[in-house]
Amino acid sequence: MSTKAKAGHDDHHHDEGHAHGSLQSYLIGFGLSVVLTAVPFWLVMTGVLDSKQTTGLIIMAFAVIQIVVHMIFFLHMNVRSENGWTMMALIFTLVLVIITLTGSLWVMYHLDTNMMPAMDMSQMP
Repeated sequence: MSTKAKAGHDDHHHDEGHAHGSLQSYLIGFGLSVVLTAVPFWLVMTGVLDSKQTTGLIIMAFAVIQIVVHMIFFLHMNVRSENGWTMMALIFTLVLVIITLTGSLWVMYHLDTNMMPAMDMSQMP
């Protein structure tokens, strides 16, 4: 194989200046994701907190934290890579998350307040 062919062959490696994660970083991200999923599930299933609003806010906080964990450990986003485009992607993601969470809460609230009241079967003739 000629030197020119070897040089062209070396260019096909997947090292394009992007940071790739190690097995350790993927395992840390996976562990954090499992914990950030299991804790809200446990909160809902056991009913530890009396207030539904508090439980909902805690679940939303865990969801936002999990999004950040995925962005850091799996998407390898940081502030110094790709000339700031990663920061723009982070800001765009946060705006979408805020719109989605706010809209979801608004829809669920209005569905809850506009549903028909439960009938009391003991008052039936």
